[in-house]
Amino acid sequence: MAVDVTRQDRAQPQAVAARRRALFRETPFERLSRVMLGLARTFSPVRIGALPMVVRMWLSDLFHPSRDLPDPARAPTAWEGVCGIARDLSVENLMRAHSIGLHPASHVGPQKWWSPPERCVLFFDELHISRRLRSRLRQARHTVTLDRDFEAVIKACAGRRPGKWATTWITPRIMHAYAALFDAGHAHSFEVWDENGELAGGGYGVAIGNIFIVESQFAREPNAGKIGFTVLNWHLAHWGFALNDNKGGAGQHVLDMGFRLIPRADYLARLARAKGERGRPGRWEVEADLPTVAEWQPQGGTPEIPAVAAE
Repeated sequence: MAVDVTRQDRAQPQAVAARRRALFRETPFERLSRVMLGLARTFSPVRIGALPMVVRMWLSDLFHPSRDLPDPARAPTAWEGVCGIARDLSVENLMRAHSIGLHPASHVGPQKWWSPPERCVLFFDELHISRRLRSRLRQARHTVTLDRDFEAVIKACAGRRPGKWATTWITPRIMHAYAALFDAGHAHSFEVWDENGELAGGGYGVAIGNIFIVESQFAREPNAGKIGFTVLNWHLAHWGFALNDNKGGAGQHVLDMGFRLIPRADYLARLARAKGERGRPGRWEVEADLPTVAEWQPQGGTPEIPAVAAE
C-alpha cells in the first residue's frame, strides 16, 4: 500500500515516532538471519584476515572505551578501511564522522567506523545518461520525490534483494540514527513511485557542505533506481554540489553512470574544502520533471585538488 507522507504528517511528531517504531524493528527470525549471514560473511576467505585486527579493536574499546573518532587517513588500505568501534551514533557525532570521511556499518557485532582506501565519486560533468534511460525518463511513467518518505526508503534499503542473501548493515539502530539525521536536516531521501503510487525505488544519504554521501539505494523494478538516482544527480548539480560520493561502492551500474574511483587522500582534501561551502539546507523538493532531466547534457570542469590528506 502506498504511503504519502505530507508536511502535515511531519508536523505530528508522535505519529512519525510511532511509525518508526513499527517499521524500524527486526523479527527474531530476521535478526537471527542477519547475524548468521553476517558471521558467514565475516569468516569468508576474503574477510577472515581482518578478524584479529577487529577483535583487538573491540577488546581495546571494551576495556578503554572512547568516543573519539579514529583518524580516517590512517585507516588500513585492506579490508575496506575498518578503523574503529562506532560507539556514539548521535546526530552530532555522525556529522563529525561524515565530515572527516568516516561512516558506520556492521553486519554483525558492534558498529564499526570505516574509511575506504578509495571513494567512488561522480563529478557531475562526467555523468553519463544512457539512451535507454533517457527514453525511460521521457516516458514519465514514474514520479520522483525528495524527502517524501525517508522511513519507507531506509526500511526498503535494509530489505531483501532479489537473488541475493538477506544480509544488511542497516540495523534498527542505524535506521533510528539516520532518521534523527533526517529530522536535523542533514540526511535526505529520494523516492521513485510507480503508476499505482507504490514505492518502486529510492535511496538516502547525507549532505556535508556541497558533497552528498550516498548511504544506500534499492530498486523493486528495473531502472527504478537509475531513474531516481539520475533525478537526484540533476538536483545536486543544479544546486551547486561538487560531487556525489558512493563511498566504496564501485558497482558496474554506477561506473556506467560516470562514477570513478579516487584515492582516499584526494577525497579527504575535497571533503575538507566542502565543509566550508554552503549546501542545501532544509527539506529538499523536486524542481524538474523527468523529461527535463532526460535532456540534461552535463558539462563543465572538475576542480583539481592535490592528492593530500585533509588536516
